[in-house]
Amino acid sequence: MYTQKVLYTLLGLTLSSVTFAADDLGSDYNPIPSSVQMLNIAPEARGTGMGDVGVATTPDINSQYWNPAKYIRMQSMAGASVNVTPWLRNIISDINLFTMFGYYKLNQRNAVSAGIRYFSLGDLVFYNDDGVEEGSYKPNEFSIDGAYTLALSDRLSGAISMRFIHSDLGFSYNDDGYSKGNAFAADVAFYYRRPIKLAGYKGDLMFGVNLSNIGTKITYDNGTTNEYLPANFRLGGGLWVDFDEYNRIGLALDFNKLMVPTPNYRSDSDTESSLNRRQAYYDKSVIGSIFRSFTDAPGGFKEEMKEVDICVGAEYTYKSMFSARLGYHNNPPDKGNLKYMSAGVGVRYQMLDVNASYIFAVGNANRNTALANTIRISLGFDIGMVAGGRGRSTVRK
Repeated sequence: MYTQKVLYTLLGLTLSSVTFAADDLGSDYNPIPSSVQMLNIAPEARGTGMGDVGVATTPDINSQYWNPAKYIRMQSMAGASVNVTPWLRNIISDINLFTMFGYYKLNQRNAVSAGIRYFSLGDLVFYNDDGVEEGSYKPNEFSIDGAYTLALSDRLSGAISMRFIHSDLGFSYNDDGYSKGNAFAADVAFYYRRPIKLAGYKGDLMFGVNLSNIGTKITYDNGTTNEYLPANFRLGGGLWVDFDEYNRIGLALDFNKLMVPTPNYRSDSDTESSLNRRQAYYDKSVIGSIFRSFTDAPGGFKEEMKEVDICVGAEYTYKSMFSARLGYHNNPPDKGNLKYMSAGVGVRYQMLDVNASYIFAVGNANRNTALANTIRISLGFDIGMVAGGRGRSTVRK
């Protein structure tokens, strides 16, 4: 008979973003577990085309995910976007992430924005021990969030986001204790932009930080186990330079670290000592675990540094109409082994932005990564242009 444990195992394999080369990673393999991973799946095509950077790039309509503090630097008064990500196509064909973002500038100092994410986990069919089908289910997750952005000065802006999260991973027979998960979370973000001159060319130097998904724990067993949300610390910088009125080149670098405790127990061990450490791990307070997440790795400072993902990206734009992008995402082998390159293109015509990105594996060790061949499509609409707003969405005002 179907059990809750089987379902969690299936979903763990489905949602995992690590490579299938884990057998070669050895005993030091110690990734950080968290629930509702869709919150940290980059949903749009511009940032993912540059290796998953976005906290300190030029503002765009999808800034709600990367750094909502950028919205006040948009020139257009309003915009909206729709994004589609077919997820983990290397291993399954019916998992998709759909997102919608939108913003509105109340004036030159205040802006509001909102986002909806819906993660469809496809169809699960369940069989009994005799191979007879006993039911099916369509697990899903979604979140709804809103943000307020304030220009703190001519160069610095900040934003606060609030988010409701719902996670429905399956159903159960015989009332075995399964429950749908609900949680609340908040983001705090800052964005700094300074116009500069570089070798005689005008440009913009940008820095950003976003502490996201700081919130309650989530449970799927009526409170027996309370799991962490994927609270994340994102820090980055960017440099965009205009070589003339037609050509612009940008470079960006992001650092990411989960603000979730590092496991100090073996997940494959059922000894009393390991089980006690596992229970103690999940019993930690959210705020306390966020602070400890920077110093609690069993391997010390060396392991802490392995928990930092490094993402670099480049973008070339011609006449604000065509963009080409390239990026690289690096995650150490002991923490998931996510190493991949990405590429993307974007086309803008009047009020419409169309962007696409593609992920491909790097090297033999990552040839089977579950993220290879991932495609993202984004459509953006400059509503401010339609309403007679202040023009195109660029960083310089």
